Amino acid sequence: MSKAATETTSPHIPVLLKPLLAAVAPVSGRWLDGTFGAGGYTRGLLEAGADKVYGVDRDPLAFAMAEDWIGDFAGRIEFIADVFSNMDAHAQDLDGVVLDLGVSSMQLDLAERGFSFMKDGPLDMRMSQSGPSAADLVNESSEEEIADILFHYGEERASRRIARAIVKARADRPFRTTLELADIIEKNLPRPKPGQSHPATRSFQGLRIAVNNEYGELLNGLMAAERALKPGGLLAVVTFHSIEDRMVKKFMAERAGRTGGGNRYAPEVAQDAPGFELLTRKAVGPDDEELAINPRSRSAKLRVARRTDAPAGLVDGAKIGMPMLGGQKRGRK
Repeated sequence: MSKAATETTSPHIPVLLKPLLAAVAPVSGRWLDGTFGAGGYTRGLLEAGADKVYGVDRDPLAFAMAEDWIGDFAGRIEFIADVFSNMDAHAQDLDGVVLDLGVSSMQLDLAERGFSFMKDGPLDMRMSQSGPSAADLVNESSEEEIADILFHYGEERASRRIARAIVKARADRPFRTTLELADIIEKNLPRPKPGQSHPATRSFQGLRIAVNNEYGELLNGLMAAERALKPGGLLAVVTFHSIEDRMVKKFMAERAGRTGGGNRYAPEVAQDAPGFELLTRKAVGPDDEELAINPRSRSAKLRVARRTDAPAGLVDGAKIGMPMLGGQKRGRK
């Protein structure tokens, strides 16, 4: 096992695993865990009765984290090093697909991965450990591009102020570490009140999403899941912030034919046959027991849908609220 894999400071706790397994029970057949991470969902599915699970992750560290327990499930796990938007190229006629979105605790806890503003490390944030990093983005993008990312991806209302400060600071010295960037952001925002999140939270979220193309990956991954599932197969998605949850909610509603009919001002548009049936009308969140054990679950939401026998369809990102950079109104600060 790699040195980094052994230095994670806290164990990974799979969020909403118990309600997820209850929602998709009884578990059997072939499943795909599109965000393998530390393997919590994969292990839960196997213990619940899945015959085989395909574990997909673009982070090369992910599979090393599972070395100490995969022997318990010999022949029942297949690792796939890829993005989950390509899942249908690796597996078809699946009984279920699980997606646990966002950054995992093992990534946050490793300072050298550069995701956390609480620990000093290289300003990286790349889940795949390849391609342009967060440092490349903040050091090379224009002030307007940085402001767009912070506002649309991080929902940071002070995006312009922060972008100006970043561009001014990098003129003297390029950003190299997480705390260098967090310090600049903190100096340009009001001191947080008790109970409020760290001032850099939204900006770091926006940069991470941009570096990893998370919204594009989510849209394409949802459509890939529809192509990979067999009729009756289940899609379960756990999200951690409002934009992700809105995209998943609207995608499932769109593909379940629940987007509403027309009226005399906007005639009804012909829709594809529904590709999914909604199983969770409202998102499922953590109960008090889970919140006590794992505070990181407080913003998590679970949505589940069942595949029909209709052909897979296509969904426009704008229809499901996917944030688009450029040409949109930003915050005024």
